[in-house]
Formats: sequence, C-alpha cells, structure tokens
Amino acid sequence: MSHFEEAGAAVRAALDAGARYADARVMVRRSETMSARDGDVEDLGFDESAGLGVRALVGSSWGFYAVPELDERSAGAAGRRAAKIAAASAAVPGPPAELVPARAVTASWASDCVIDPLGVPLSDKGDLLVRATRAAKDAGADTAEANYAAWDTRKWFVSSEGHRIDQHIRECGAGVTAIAIGDGEVQRRSWPSHRGQFGTRGWELIDEIDLVGNAPRMAEEARALLTAPLCPSTETNLVLGGEQLALQIHESVGHAIELDRILGWEAAFAGTSWLDLSRLGSLRYGSDLMNISIDPTFPGALGSFGFDDEGTAAAKRFAVRDGLWVGVLAGRDSAAVAGLDYAGSVRSDGWSRLPMVRMTNVGLEPGPHTLDEIIAATDDGVFMDINRSWSIDDRRLNFQFGCEIGYEIKNGRLGRMLRNPTYTGIGPRFWQSMDMLSGETVAWGTPNCGKGQPGQIGHTGHPAAPARFSDVRVGVRG
Repeated sequence: MSHFEEAGAAVRAALDAGARYADARVMVRRSETMSARDGDVEDLGFDESAGLGVRALVGSSWGFYAVPELDERSAGAAGRRAAKIAAASAAVPGPPAELVPARAVTASWASDCVIDPLGVPLSDKGDLLVRATRAAKDAGADTAEANYAAWDTRKWFVSSEGHRIDQHIRECGAGVTAIAIGDGEVQRRSWPSHRGQFGTRGWELIDEIDLVGNAPRMAEEARALLTAPLCPSTETNLVLGGEQLALQIHESVGHAIELDRILGWEAAFAGTSWLDLSRLGSLRYGSDLMNISIDPTFPGALGSFGFDDEGTAAAKRFAVRDGLWVGVLAGRDSAAVAGLDYAGSVRSDGWSRLPMVRMTNVGLEPGPHTLDEIIAATDDGVFMDINRSWSIDDRRLNFQFGCEIGYEIKNGRLGRMLRNPTYTGIGPRFWQSMDMLSGETVAWGTPNCGKGQPGQIGHTGHPAAPARFSDVRVGVRG
C-alpha cells in the first residue's frame, strides 16, 4: 500500500495556507521485543504505529503538525495547521530561513534483509534466548539475561520541491549478559556488546552473533572478574577494543559534530558542543590516524538509509580527515545558516516527531594495524573492552568511561585480567594521542541514542576497530 497521496495532500494544503516550502512523511512502523532471564522468557512486546507528520516553512519559522489518520482530508487539515503554526512563529521579525539545495527525486530504497526478523516464529526466538541464558547459568553465572529487538519501518516522503520517495528499513539485534555476584562485588560480561549488536539487517545478523555459543565464556569471565585485581591507577598506554571505541566515538565525536548543537539550537540530553565553526577545516581533532566518516551508505550498519527525512540522498563524507575537523552532521536549514553546501543527517524517530539532526553511521576509517600487532608493539599498558559506564560533560569534552573487562599488557603480551577498568581524558587531547589503529572494523549499532524535547530515540551506527592511545589516565576511582 502506498501513502503518497496523503503526504501530497498535506503538502498542497500547507502551500495553499501560505507556506513557501512544505514536506510530509507518512511512517508505518512495527516493532517487537523479547527478553529472558535465567532460562525463562520474562517479557514480550509488540508495537505498531502509523501516521503523518508535515512541516511547513513560513518566513524564518517552521511549523509542524502530525495526525494518526491516514486519509487525504486529515492530511490536508494537518498541512493547514502546520502552516498556521509556522505563521504564528514567523510573526517575530527575522530573516527568511534558507535551505541548502536538494535534488528532487522519485525513488524507492530498501535495506538488505535475508531473513525477515518479524517473520521468524516467536517460539524460535524464545528458544534462542532461553538457551543462551541457560548456557550462561550452567557455566557459573548467578543470573543471566538475553534480549532481542526488531523494527520494520516504511516511509513515504513528499516535498513541495518535487520529492517522492518511499523506503523500507528493517533492523534487529540481540545480546546476552552474564552476572556474577561475590562478597560486596557484582561483575558482568556481555556479548557481543553491553547493549547487544544491532544493524539494518535481517535475522541473519542475530544468527551470526551466536548468543548460545558465547554465553558460557561470558559467565566464566564474569566470575573470574570477582577476584581479579583492580585496574591500577596510573598513566599508561591504553588499548581499546572496538566496541568501547564505538561508544567513545558516539559520545566525544558524534554528538559534538551535530550542527544544531554547535549553533546552539539544541542542548537537550547531550548538551551543546565545544566546537567552533570558525575553526572548521583547521582545528586538529586527533592524530593523523583519525579519519572519521559520516556514512549512511555503510552496508548493514544501524544508521544506514537511502534518503534522510528531508529527502537528501545518503552520501559518504568526512567529519575528520587526517586528524583535522572538516565536516558536520547537518540539516538543510542549519547547513544554510553555517554556509555549508550539504545536509543529509536529519531524521525523526516516528511520524509524530519533528525531524532533527541525528547521527547516521559515524565511525573510524580502518587503520593499518591488527590488534595482535598493537598488543605486540606495547611494552606496558592496559587493554579495555565492552562499556560498563560513561560520563561526559555538556560540551562533549571531558569524559570518564568504565569497561567490563581489562587486561595488563606487559612486553607485548596480554597478562592478568583486571577488574573495574576505567579511563579519563579530554576529547582532542585523547584523540591526538592515538598512535596505532586496527583495520578490523565492526559497525557497532546504538539503538537508544536520546535527543530532543519531546525526547526522540535514534538508531546510529559506529564503525570502529581496536586502537592504542598513549599517556592516558586509567584506574580512576569514582
């Protein structure tokens, strides 16, 4: 079923009501979640929502209105209401808002999907989570948890400039966690990530994760951590696993390069940004090894799409090139204000939410080394992986992270397991200390990035690989 007619009716009504630009999105989304604990399914959730949201631009102001009814009459009423809201906001004098050009296209796009995640029988899904948690329990976990989530989203987008785009995006992911309890101590180990691994793929992604096969090792490591020595408090070489580095990118790069934060338009949840537009193209963000791409075309990553929610086609560009800050995450209006000629990073988490600048796939380009080579080249240091806690200031500058597991590195070899490893730093100083980077890239998925008021949950991807940082403060006590 197509919903172009309803979207078109909303746009025409907004123009007739005085808007100089309008666009409308119909979104139909189905989602499913399940969780298990200690061999029993504990929770099963389904959700389905459908509706239309329309934006109208009058003067310098946007108006937005959304309705759950998918008929042309309701869509037209929504378009008129959006234009009325914009006109009321535009009553305050100001220069007209400009939009960077976007080529109007008629197009369809669908994510790759081998096994429809919502088509897999619930009994098979429940059996997988039950077996994973039992495997962890049998291997010594005091408690074990496993979960999966899946989304099926269809979009129809129409703009007054001539866009007519439909997309079908399927996403899913899963994870398992083993928890060990000792005398005044609780340790956890998670596979394959602290929140699971997620991507814009089908159920084949979850099959590849092998929850059941990896659950016993998670239990054994969680129990071993109860008696492992604490991570020493010192300044040393730090080697981060790819999963932890993905979160480091998300927090200290991804949010910082959101143009609405840089311009001061947005501060909810993640704060503003330490970056100054006057230094775009000249600021040294990191070492020469630091190449951060913004790439919604990355196959299977959680931030992938064909077109953003303004109709801009997905395209790869760089945020950091050879250590220099060269790009941002932008929308058509924010890019025009900043004097840039590109957008492409605007999305909403549903039909009833105003699209805003969001991360797509923000990640490190592959480096020239392997993890084995990085370890072998390190005489003294600490290896950390899998996030356990994070804290970063409102400017995305000063941070402290904790990981689930650490290991000493001595004379080019991994040594003792370390408990409660933590590290701290200042964004550009930390990234400038990166002196080795692996090419063993995984596109880690973040399905719960919060932003905006009312709050929106974004799905983002972060290609990352293990890397080494010099002279980092580790073992920080909270």
